[in-house]
Amino acid sequence: MSVRVRFAPSPTGFLHLGGLRTALFNYLLARQSPDGKFLLRIEDTDQTRYVPGAVEQIGRALTWAGIPYDEGPDRDGGRGPYYQSQRLATYKEHVHRLLHTGHAYPCFCSQGDLESSRSAAESQHQAHNYDRRCLGLPKAEVQARVHAGEVHTIRLLVPIHAHAVFQY
Repeated sequence: MSVRVRFAPSPTGFLHLGGLRTALFNYLLARQSPDGKFLLRIEDTDQTRYVPGAVEQIGRALTWAGIPYDEGPDRDGGRGPYYQSQRLATYKEHVHRLLHTGHAYPCFCSQGDLESSRSAAESQHQAHNYDRRCLGLPKAEVQARVHAGEVHTIRLLVPIHAHAVFQY
């Protein structure tokens, strides 16, 4: 079996030590297999944090550290694209499937809503857990809000007691 692993840093500035460590671990894992591949895929979906030149700097840092990648933005291995933003059609297809099967749901909470909830939990010295308030919205309301173009995100519907679902 062929091993294909990827390192997906965000182009938000210089590569930090934790990212370099992750790249090294993935590189070593790929090299344990005779035909293993180590890919560089740039996580550029958050364009508000994009720093010009960061992609090139990440490539230089990996080269400097002796961690060459087999495939990436400047090394086409035939399995691209190597920028997450160019893979959105694939992600939308999978999101649609998750929504259709009930494994995900639209959330219309604003950043302000989430920050208020987090602050309230912190003021009571409690851990913050998202309360799933949008999970119970009527289907017709969800469809109307999505159709109207209301900003939303897609949340995975993870069982509350995930430890009971996943065996260790």
